[in-house]
Amino acid sequence: MLKKPLAILCTVLGLSGCSGVSPEVYRDQTPTLDLATYFNGPLTAWGYFADRSGEVKRRFTVKMTGEWHGNQGTLTEDFFWSDGTTTQRIWRITRLDAHRYVGRADDVKGDADGVAYGNALQWKYTLLLPVDGKTWEVQFDDWMYLMGDGVMLNKSEMRKFGFKLGEVVIAFRKGP
Repeated sequence: MLKKPLAILCTVLGLSGCSGVSPEVYRDQTPTLDLATYFNGPLTAWGYFADRSGEVKRRFTVKMTGEWHGNQGTLTEDFFWSDGTTTQRIWRITRLDAHRYVGRADDVKGDADGVAYGNALQWKYTLLLPVDGKTWEVQFDDWMYLMGDGVMLNKSEMRKFGFKLGEVVIAFRKGP
């Protein structure tokens, strides 16, 4: 008799452990991240993708240009991968209010939902990722932290069917 309630309790506790940190905990952290200011003009970033074991599989450099007009922004990202390939993603970002953003890109299914407080921004979205001639729908939990002096750090966890596939780590620098 006790097994079923215990199993339900374990399931609920296990799922609640996946909820993670709320962006609001960074409310008082500085410097304050304003997307329209940070992602305006040229930026450069360096990063890597590591699989679930932690092995780095691909490295990349990104040259970016952002433009903002009121609450609307466009961020063009040109990726230069360690294997010699290049890709481009163009984000169209809308600021909804003081803390919420929505982003769209051709390789993102639906909307990317962003929440910013203090120095942090969390994006959640589904990326349409080409893998061996197929397209995988991969969920991203993407965190950005403004560090100061034009530097921002980014860590993204990638999941499919709830299982971690790997992570992406990026360091941004404002300027060319």
